[in-house]
Formats: sequence, structure tokens, C-alpha cells
Amino acid sequence: MSGVPVDAVYGDGPMPGEYPYTRGIYPEMYRSRQWTMRMFAGFGTAVDTNGRFKDILRNGGTGLSTAFDMPTLMGRDSDDEVWSAGEVGRAGVAIDTLADMEDLFAGIDLGAVSTSMTINGPAIAALAQYIAVGDKAGVDRARLSGTIQNDILKEYQAQKEYIFPPRPSMRIVTDMMRFTTAEMPRWHPVSISGYHIREAGSTAAQELGFTLANGFAYVEAARAAGLDVDDFASRLSFFFNSHSDFFEEIGKFRAARRIWATWMKERYGATSERSLMCRFHSQTAGVSLTAQQPEINIARVAIQALAAVLGGTQSLHTDAFDEALALPTEKAARIALRSQQIVAHETGVASVADPLGGSAYVEWMTDEMERRAVEILDHLLELGDGSILEGVYEGIDNGWFVGGIADSAYRFEREVNEGTRTIVGVNAFCDGDGGDGDGEGNLLRIEQDTEDLQLKRLASVKQARDDEAVRRSLESVRSAAADPAANLMPPVIDAVNAYATEGEICDTLAGVFGRYVEQAIV
Repeated sequence: MSGVPVDAVYGDGPMPGEYPYTRGIYPEMYRSRQWTMRMFAGFGTAVDTNGRFKDILRNGGTGLSTAFDMPTLMGRDSDDEVWSAGEVGRAGVAIDTLADMEDLFAGIDLGAVSTSMTINGPAIAALAQYIAVGDKAGVDRARLSGTIQNDILKEYQAQKEYIFPPRPSMRIVTDMMRFTTAEMPRWHPVSISGYHIREAGSTAAQELGFTLANGFAYVEAARAAGLDVDDFASRLSFFFNSHSDFFEEIGKFRAARRIWATWMKERYGATSERSLMCRFHSQTAGVSLTAQQPEINIARVAIQALAAVLGGTQSLHTDAFDEALALPTEKAARIALRSQQIVAHETGVASVADPLGGSAYVEWMTDEMERRAVEILDHLLELGDGSILEGVYEGIDNGWFVGGIADSAYRFEREVNEGTRTIVGVNAFCDGDGGDGDGEGNLLRIEQDTEDLQLKRLASVKQARDDEAVRRSLESVRSAAADPAANLMPPVIDAVNAYATEGEICDTLAGVFGRYVEQAIV
């Protein structure tokens, strides 16, 4: 503001854009390439969410991120009376068939926008639907740009939105990696997600260690499936939580880049520079938002967003202040986007790459995060007899991941309840009435008529489709699932083009792979 010119980077040693990328993956970071402002959105029907998508793009959003409702995330159709009643469209958008995916992206150029889809167990069906929408619109698959989360390992560890057992689930993931490597060079087939591990209650170090371990497990699985590391590693991306402990978060992000680069080069033999770069999306911490005095969440989100930017994120979602109470209103979502824009255009932090690099505290915190994460990785190598993948399988089977997260969550909650950890508006600085209920009159509410509309939409699609074509396509999916040498993506694309439902596709796969039931660990 004072007119003082600043250089792109300051300090000594390895610079931003130089191995091991501790200081950032690009030489000038946001001077040359601003992070993508990718706002997470999804509610009600596909038509409802399509309107929100267009509002985000009109207001300066530069990427779309799709939130699905619980039935969709669990591979269930909206008309499943046992599993879906009362949940359709309530926690995200309901997507049953290709018809819904067509409505979701109607009027949006898939060749010009980057799309992220947060879905895991049924990710193969969602990606097939997206590809089919692009095909119908004449968008070459090589032009489709974006990410599908598809991080099934963290589902067994934290979020619990799994369908099939771990090993056949990993087969599905590697099939998707092989397909996108061959046909979709701008698509990220796995977004290795620490976000949900942290939301479940882990520490920052656990989030870092568990997430990188899962990333290395996918590398090992892809190599075992016959892929060369440099053919796919450049399109693996990460998804981290940006929480409230400002400097701890920055240290975590910097350590993630250094560990990934070092291990990929020294352990997995990657030689391409892009294979060594840990590119990540970040989202502010939903678990930190409070229902009490919800407006103060705007401050929390802004601070967490600043930490993500100072830590070198490639894209960012900022939570809306009312999300502890309901899905965000349009106004709340717009305030969250404006918070990013203030960080980008008013604070000056984007003018210099790694502006906190060289700080004694930041460098110590980076080293400490690395040390704690490597301890986790070493433990998993021991569990897996030298294989991270086998160690992760064992840690899932014996409850090591779940137990570690549960212990950390319990410790944090006990500190809050005892008052040794202050949460503003919850156990300190409360309003006279406790602050409960602020703003509840202006919440986004998903009414029963939304579910009724979705059920009518699904019934009309089923009525109009060719049942014999659906039967044949699902039989092809079953045959491919039974053949370890087959790739599942082509038959699943054929099935969605026949307007087979997501539930029908997942049920067909479950008939071969089985359904996973978590075992209680005593």
C-alpha cells in the first residue's frame, strides 16, 4: 500500500519451485498462478445445485466442487425405502442417474471449468456419469479437467462412507487410475484426503502422517497394477484441512511437500519433477465451526484461509458461517468466497512466495510436523513388512487408525469440557443466552417436496429407459468385476449411458466383491 516494491521470494537455501518444494511448488507461487477458489456446493436436486454453481461462477469462483447427499455417497438410490428415506438432497445433491448429472452441469462448459467431486465408495459411477455428460456435449475426454476424491482408504479410517472391502475397493481405484492415465491427462483420479481424518478428530500430525501413508499406498497399488510411477504420480493430488492453530497448519503444509518429494524420489524412483510435487486443495475446518454465535465463524474461516495460503495451497474452499446449523445459504456462501478474495487481493500475502519461510518458529514447526509424520510412516512400514500398502491394510484391520483418531478426539473434547482449551462462544465469551440459535431463522431448509421431486425424476427415467439395455450393461459390469484383468471403467460408462442407476451399478459390484462391515475393536 505504501508503494514499496517487493521481490517474488526472500531467503536462502532451496527456493520455491526447487526440490524438495518445502517452500512451494512454483518459483513465484501466487504471483504467477493464483490458487483456485473452488467453492463446495450441493443440495436438493441437480437443478437446485446447478443454480448455485452458476451463482458461484458469476461471483468470481474459479472452480466447482460437488457435495453429494448421503444416499449418493453410500451408493444408494433415492427410492431405496430402507436407506434413503428422509435423506434425499439434505446433505448434498441427489444424483441417481446420468439424467441427474446432465441437469447438474446444464449450461456449464465442461471444457472450460475445473470440477471436483467429493465421493468415494461409488466414485467410479460418478466419474462415468461425468465422462458421459462430456461425451454428449462434444467435450473431448482429454479436455475434462478436475478431480474425483476416490480416496477409499481414508473411508475405513475416518469417514466410513465405504461400500466394498478394502482390497476390491483398491482394485476399482487402480482401474480408474489406469483409465484416466490413458484417456484423461487433465484429470486427477485420486485426491488423497486428510481433511476427513482431521474432521474425525485427529491431530495435525496424524492428519499428515495418515494422509501421506495413504498416498504412498496408492502409489504402491498402481505400480503393482503395472503403471509406471511417472505416468500417474503427477496427477495424484491431496486434500488437507486448514484448522485454527495457525503456525501448526503452515508447518504441516510445508512438511507435506518435503516428505512427498523425498519419498517419491528416494523410495519410489520417480524422476519427473511433477511426480515429486505435492499439489493440494485445502478447506477450512468445518469441525471448528460453532452453532453458538455463528457469525464469529467468519473470523475463524478467514484466519484458516490465510494459513492455507501462507502454507502454499493450490486451491481453497472456505466454509460458510452457518454450516454448523445447516447447508449454507446463498448469502453465507458468498461471504465465504469474498473472504478468499480479500486474502487474495487486499492482504498482500500473495505477492511473495513462502513469506514466512526462514522464521525460526515456522522452520521448527515444519521439522516437527515432519518428524511426527515419519514416525507414523515408519510404524506402517513395520506393520506391512516393508510395504506401506500392506501396513495400511493391517492398520485398518486391527483398528490402529480408528483408535488413534478416537484417542485424539477424546483428548480434545475433554480439554474443551474442562475449560483448559478455549473455544470462543462455547466455553468462554458466551452471550447471555449461550448464543444458541443465532440466525436460525435464515437457514437453508430442504423440505420433503425436494425428495418427492427427486423420486418422480427417478421414476420417469426408469420408465423411459430400455430395460434390456440396462440388464445387458449391468451383466457386463458383473463380468468385468469377476475378471481381475479387466478394467471396470468402460463397462460402467456403458451402464450409465443406458441410464442404469448408481445403486444398480453398486449392487452389481457388491454381488462380486461383497459389502464391508467394520469389525468392533475391543
